[in-house]
Amino acid sequence: METMPKWADVILIPLISVILAAVLSALVILAIGENPWSALKLMVEGALGSTYGWGYTLYYATNFIFTGLAVSMAFQARLFNIGGEGQAVLGGLGVALACLYIPWPHWTLALLGASLMAAAFGAAWAAIPAYLQAKRGSHIVITTIMFNFIAAALLNYLLIGPLKVPGSMEPATATFPAATHLPSFQDMFNFGGTTFFRGAPANITFFVGVAACIAIWALIWRTRLGYEMRSYGQSEAAAKYAGISPTKIIMITMLISGGLAGMMAINNVQGEAERLVLNAVEGAGFIGIAVALMGRSHPFGVLLAALLFGFLYQGGAELALWTSIPRELIIVIQALVILFTGALDNMVRMPLERLFLTIKRAKQ
Repeated sequence: METMPKWADVILIPLISVILAAVLSALVILAIGENPWSALKLMVEGALGSTYGWGYTLYYATNFIFTGLAVSMAFQARLFNIGGEGQAVLGGLGVALACLYIPWPHWTLALLGASLMAAAFGAAWAAIPAYLQAKRGSHIVITTIMFNFIAAALLNYLLIGPLKVPGSMEPATATFPAATHLPSFQDMFNFGGTTFFRGAPANITFFVGVAACIAIWALIWRTRLGYEMRSYGQSEAAAKYAGISPTKIIMITMLISGGLAGMMAINNVQGEAERLVLNAVEGAGFIGIAVALMGRSHPFGVLLAALLFGFLYQGGAELALWTSIPRELIIVIQALVILFTGALDNMVRMPLERLFLTIKRAKQ
């Protein structure tokens, strides 16, 4: 029997968790001698007060959409993929190879080709831990996190060796050809001589991310494969009894998850940097875990959570620029959000369940 409406689980609990995290963050800001209200106003103005701020907020949110979807996809089968960082790194390698070595005539074809390469490289990197889990019983958490370090080392080798520009001291590839450059929001939203999003890195990849949310929702809740994934996640024994192959579910789920993480590189490698550089992922793979937790592993929830974390990233940059509050405080806020939406979920959930149960009994 459901003790709480679905909307309360999806919206109300995360909202209360964010409010609690905000209250504790305000206390931390007070402790270092700053005004929490002024800090909040500065964050809102910096992240949402102009098209420039929105451009950065949506750019960060796009990264988190892909990594959040990757983690939430794995969660459907009760798999904890924390290798999004490494899978996004390999996705960046796929994008770079596609853009540098294939003569694309137009950015639309380059976007399609780079997307396929990014997804293929990310999926391939996730396939090894998936196989080890399915066939050897190796824990997916251990193998995926170790593969993050291997991916970083591999990228470092390639950028100071085979992919390095001759004569350059910088560990980076050459700039991609102009035909592969994606339209930025500044290019797309230029009306009557008025330019919006001037100088912001947000680009058409944001809409690819939104389309990915819709596609993953349809896959999970409107297909037989999605039903099998959810069934396996709810009960492995029952799924086996129903004829669902654990090996098949683990492999397919992790391939899709890795592919989604790899597709993040379309945004930061092809869309923003227009070349592959070291540290291009910048921790977005790990932020995806928080986004998936807060979004309740639902694609729509992931989209909203990604926008929140995009706001925190851009707002945090404004705080670090104009106040004595260090940008690391944003990491504290993120940690508090993760704490309340993950480890302390029952602290919010149980009182709400009792409240809704009391209301339900009073109506009977």
